[in-house]
Amino acid sequence: MRYTVSAPDAPLHAGIQLPASKSISNRALILHALAHGKQTLHNLSDCDDTRVMVRALQGSPEHIDIMAAGTAMRFLTAYLSVTPGARVITGTQRMQQRPIRILVDALRQLGADIKYTANEGFPPLHITGSELQGNEISLAGNVSSQYISALLMIGAVLPKGLHLHLTGNIISRPYINLTLQLIHDFGGDAQWSAENTITVHPGGYQDVPFTVESDWSAASYWYQILALRGNEKRRMKNEESLKSYEEETIELSGLFPHSYQGDSRGAEIFSRLGVHTEYTERGVRLTLTGTPVTRLEEDMVDIPDLAQTFVVTCCLMNIPFRFTGLQSLKIKETDRITALITELHKLGYAVRSEQDSILLWNGERCPAESAPLIATYEDHRMAMAFAPACITLPQLMIDEPQVVSKSYPGYWEDLKKAGFTVCH
Repeated sequence: MRYTVSAPDAPLHAGIQLPASKSISNRALILHALAHGKQTLHNLSDCDDTRVMVRALQGSPEHIDIMAAGTAMRFLTAYLSVTPGARVITGTQRMQQRPIRILVDALRQLGADIKYTANEGFPPLHITGSELQGNEISLAGNVSSQYISALLMIGAVLPKGLHLHLTGNIISRPYINLTLQLIHDFGGDAQWSAENTITVHPGGYQDVPFTVESDWSAASYWYQILALRGNEKRRMKNEESLKSYEEETIELSGLFPHSYQGDSRGAEIFSRLGVHTEYTERGVRLTLTGTPVTRLEEDMVDIPDLAQTFVVTCCLMNIPFRFTGLQSLKIKETDRITALITELHKLGYAVRSEQDSILLWNGERCPAESAPLIATYEDHRMAMAFAPACITLPQLMIDEPQVVSKSYPGYWEDLKKAGFTVCH
């Protein structure tokens, strides 16, 4: 399947109900399960990753297939280690190529019974849950924060709690802090007890009602859309057209000014690309304002899920950039560094990488394909980050567009509501 996406001709005035945060939903589900909760979790994400979590936690079947959900694989591996019963957890072929040894080794140090059923260091896993007696482990701070969060969440149900020492450079701190905040929300006791040490006290969790905030990662694509519309506005000579673009607005529901989500920092970065954020009772209102920067440099170690959005946006706005801290991109749904470079070459942008953790572009161009088809690599964020490129490149084609169901199932319908044309 492929979609051809075209931008609206009329001025854009959209009101969008964003999906709930996948990051918050999946953590809340684990904490709710560890609390043996009966209360309702409100506004849970409707994405694939959350659906497989819900299914896996309902009765915990002996064979759990989490498909392409990396978050579910990490969180459930830890959860199943402290939950009585023997189970096998597996996923797609790509999931079986994504490393999990670091988390398995850490859980084994705590006493977990986990065996690899195929390739050493990779899913599928056979897990026999039990009460884990260990309470102290060290872990490199530059690994996926999902490993760290998985361990922190089970810490409160360990008889002796958990002391987690993080060594070296700690990446994705906002995701770790998000987990700590949610542990508190569910009645747990966890905090940074030293600069690089987190202590989770024993005592378990409470069954509490909880409402999930909308997803700031999903919001980034609407910021991108308005930034690119502003860029088109600046190319225009007609004064009336300029005025209509200046009045364009997008309203996004369910976002909070003091968000738990690290990706809320995207609002500040987009302000440098000409998009203004106004907080309202319902969420945020986006408008075009000011002149974008001429170059963007940013350490994205804390916000790696926004990398694709900003790389594509900057190229299309002809804004050179240097984004560092992207080491986790190579072990995401796909190797996102390679995928971005490959697909942007199709559009005529010679983006390059350094040290497997930096993406940069100084304005270099290469021959563009006449009718580019954007490959999505089973990666939802590739589809959603490239679709707004139709504002600059009419009739853009997106291959395997259904991948958006992983985090934002209603993405294409929301584009249509905003006036975009999406054709099979």
